[in-house]
Amino acid sequence: MSNIKINPVVSQMTPFIVMEINEKAQELEKSGAHIIHLEVGEPDFNTPECIIQASQQSYNQGNTHYTHSLGDLALRKEIAAFYKREYGVSVNPECIVVTSGSSPAILMALLCLAEAGSEVIMSNPGYPCYRNFTLASNATPVTVNLHAENGFQYDIDEVRKAITPKTRAIFVNSPMNPTGTLLSDSILQELTTLGVPIISDEIYHGLVYNGTARSILEFTDKAFVINGFSKRFAMTGMRLGYLIAPPEYIRYLQILQQNLFICAPSTAQKGGIAALTQANEDVARMREIYNERRRYMFERLRNMGFVIHTEPQGAFYVFCDARKFTNDCYRFAFEVLEKAHVGITPGIDFGTQGEGFVRFSYANSLENIEEGLNRLEKFLR
Repeated sequence: MSNIKINPVVSQMTPFIVMEINEKAQELEKSGAHIIHLEVGEPDFNTPECIIQASQQSYNQGNTHYTHSLGDLALRKEIAAFYKREYGVSVNPECIVVTSGSSPAILMALLCLAEAGSEVIMSNPGYPCYRNFTLASNATPVTVNLHAENGFQYDIDEVRKAITPKTRAIFVNSPMNPTGTLLSDSILQELTTLGVPIISDEIYHGLVYNGTARSILEFTDKAFVINGFSKRFAMTGMRLGYLIAPPEYIRYLQILQQNLFICAPSTAQKGGIAALTQANEDVARMREIYNERRRYMFERLRNMGFVIHTEPQGAFYVFCDARKFTNDCYRFAFEVLEKAHVGITPGIDFGTQGEGFVRFSYANSLENIEEGLNRLEKFLR
């Protein structure tokens, strides 16, 4: 195997460590271990029944063929109506591309904006796949450090310093993975004045407990919005997302979609319509339960000695300073998994600024969270 040739871009990509933790956990489970999963950011709730019924009906009616490459027009109209209700912004359905989850949306936005030798700005810590998608588009990731003492907010002066003539985009993720932080209105406003396209990942909107999630489209119509149904509606396996983009980019995005993905799953798109029109009560119920878990986990982890510099306002993560216990969070996470049988994510997965931190997900039952934290407390003693 030593003589195989690998694309040098691919060789620069880093593993998604949370998945490696999860895969190691699965190995232990096959050996009979009972693992409490606090590592993966996937809702533990079943997909709401109204969504399942709409998707099943689509199957039963034989609607299993390709849709328009931009997506079912009825779904695009409902997404536009949702953004009008939720944020008070007008979105043209013809400026929406429905995708197979949010990942293709991120990739296609970057393929439109970036080129060989260009640069894309993102936060450190931040969602690790942004870096690898940027590499896939032949651009260079440029990180701006976020600091715990500043609530993991962007420092606009640092962003300005990172901008060069090669800069093609700035990533924004609010609520943020891994910290659960909401970016302030003033920061979002200032980011739109820098003359660089914003790619705003809004996948955790709908899962906010303190404050209000603001769409970047409330501040500018010259941005790219990434969103989807996986987190808010517990539809991870149905692979349904979307990209909202300025009109001048839509034809290029359509060409990319036609060639790379053709279209999103047709039956999932019917489920997406039901999600936006019928699942509000289900979302409210899930959000209330997440909030109960969030408060419980926050207090338990602080009482154990973890330092939480900023209370998570959204998503379903608590990002903890674990330097009281370790100076190697990668090794620490695997030790916790192997000895306490609890899956957690090392902060280094999210960038160098995450060293010494660990991320806990509360997308699990309160009973399992309590058991997992009991095991962790015993391990730490």
